[in-house]
Amino acid sequence: MSFKRALGPFDATMVVIGGIIGSGIFINPYIVAQRLDSSLLVLGAWVAGGAIALAGAYSYAELGALFPRAGGQYVYLRDAYHPLAGFLYGWALLALIESGAIAAVAITFANYALRLIGRPDVAPVPLAIAAIVVLSIINYLGVKPGSRVLNVLVVLKVAALAVLIVAGAVAPGTEGWWSAARETSVSGMTVAVSFGAAMIPILFAYGGWQNANYVAEEIENPRRNLPLSLLIGTAGVVVIYVLVNAVYLRALGLEGLAATKTPASAAAAGLFGGWGDTFVTASIAISTFGFLDLAILAPTRVYYAMAADGVFLPGLARLHAKYRTPWLAIVIQSTWSCILATTGRYEQLLNYVVFADWIFFGLTVGTVIVFRRTFPLASRPEGSYRAPGYPVIQILFVLISAAVVLSVVWEDPTSALRGALLLALGVPIFFWYRARHVARRT
Repeated sequence: MSFKRALGPFDATMVVIGGIIGSGIFINPYIVAQRLDSSLLVLGAWVAGGAIALAGAYSYAELGALFPRAGGQYVYLRDAYHPLAGFLYGWALLALIESGAIAAVAITFANYALRLIGRPDVAPVPLAIAAIVVLSIINYLGVKPGSRVLNVLVVLKVAALAVLIVAGAVAPGTEGWWSAARETSVSGMTVAVSFGAAMIPILFAYGGWQNANYVAEEIENPRRNLPLSLLIGTAGVVVIYVLVNAVYLRALGLEGLAATKTPASAAAAGLFGGWGDTFVTASIAISTFGFLDLAILAPTRVYYAMAADGVFLPGLARLHAKYRTPWLAIVIQSTWSCILATTGRYEQLLNYVVFADWIFFGLTVGTVIVFRRTFPLASRPEGSYRAPGYPVIQILFVLISAAVVLSVVWEDPTSALRGALLLALGVPIFFWYRARHVARRT
């Protein structure tokens, strides 16, 4: 039994946009404004983050066109380096990256949904768990139901951000917002360290373009539509993010942005008056709910691919007879996410996710260089997508990924150590499953 190719180019683009836009753009900008000392540096950091995301998306577009298979990143790491590299990515995705992101975003969704109905005093964890369960059921019933829900939610959250951008552009701005800067006597090295620290929440907000690669086997004509969706979706999000941050700075000023943990709400209150906070609260609830839908839909295909290779729980390799979904993978990931939602803080989960995610982002983009040698362009189908700037862009991306990981280690060494230990735990698990697989075959 195989996956059903049910996702068209619009669906695939919504997967890309929905995977990137979650809660980060509504919350993380205040962290960036605290760590950088001028409006220009803040905007420059968001532009730099966008350029990094585009470089990653371009490379993933080439990889997706070359290997349009379920599992995406797992497949590239497995085939380029070693099956252990692919397994550790899938292990990290389940144990840390995706489950941690689901837990963090579910808590954010619950907080804003409760604010929207006038009950901010209620504990958010039960609602967060309920959201994960409901969306798991929808995605259990097929890729198309999950995709339809995602499409509606992505359109709504992009529309909300567009309203915020237009309103911010026509409203009077804070005087001197563009040139605002703090008095500082720090060295250039300190500025570089601060810029690196600011990139942690930025790259968390930009992460997610890889989700389309996970569902490559469910996309119609993936060699064409997968690269197209990655390029259009990621570029669109970069434009939105930079413009939204310009609105925050224009409405609040540098110090005002740094002083509020709810920048979107504060900016909207100034732009729309009394109903501005309600508008943004609803927007964040919609956006985070959409992200949760996609986070449950796409990454479970990685666990399916691992199990199909015989290096993970065998039951994960079975698709539902009727719905053709990796139902057990959905159940396991969602259960673990619910557990994490009861134990982790948003900031701590964010650092776990960025630490592990960017290790594998760097390794995956590095596979472009490997595959250019093992699968020369001349041997690929005519018209296959080629990532621009090869190999300079890929080398720079790998170096930047290493710098991001080191920034997390510098900023939160405890979370980095725990993440590293959890990754290391995957090594004996891989060899145990592989030995069992070999024994069954002999």
